[in-house]
Amino acid sequence: MRKGMAKPRTSRGSAEVLRRVPYFASLPAIELRRLAGRGLARSLATGEILFEEGQPCRGLVIVAEGRVEIRQISLRGREQVFHTEGPGAALGEGPLFDGGGYIASAVAVVPTRVLFLPRAEVLRLCHRRPVVALAMLRTMAGRVRHFAGIVSDLAFRPVTERLARFLNTAAAAPIKPGASVDISLTQAQLAARLGTVRELIARALSQLEESGVITRDRSRIIIRYPARLGALARGDEL
Repeated sequence: MRKGMAKPRTSRGSAEVLRRVPYFASLPAIELRRLAGRGLARSLATGEILFEEGQPCRGLVIVAEGRVEIRQISLRGREQVFHTEGPGAALGEGPLFDGGGYIASAVAVVPTRVLFLPRAEVLRLCHRRPVVALAMLRTMAGRVRHFAGIVSDLAFRPVTERLARFLNTAAAAPIKPGASVDISLTQAQLAARLGTVRELIARALSQLEESGVITRDRSRIIIRYPARLGALARGDEL
């Protein structure tokens, strides 16, 4: 995290960044400014690594602008995207508390600016303000549930079902016949989010299209039978 770091121009601007984080929002203004004054700012270009899996965690990272993708890459080069975070998100609570390394890598997917809060400062704040520590625990609990869902999907749901769930969630509810979903991701990127490989995503898309559930127009997917897509998303047979 030290590379590319610089002191923020004003603590006021950084305090506003911190106020967007749910567990800092209730802090008094003077506490926010004090914490912001200890922060370090960093700007990242698209594709630049914020931190790497296994790297020691030296503090909490707050996304001020842009978007960061949390991912793991296997020794064979297979990628799994866990989640994507935007402004107001905090990263690294788990290793900040247990003292271990990051469990995944974080990469800027658009030009991004972050604020780094040293570990000692965050821990001192938690001792002074137990409500902040409890709020951070709630955030971590939510992430544990999210990761448990990913594990369950990978273990028990076939690729076609995972894809159906993705499309069902991406479409604006209530879904009507002819509703469309614009997929800006490549098949490889979509595979990384669904825990599979590009070839199986291509096969699942073809299967949905051949069965008449969807039709495709380049990056746009038209949902012809929302009820059948919803049934597939729930695990019913195609």
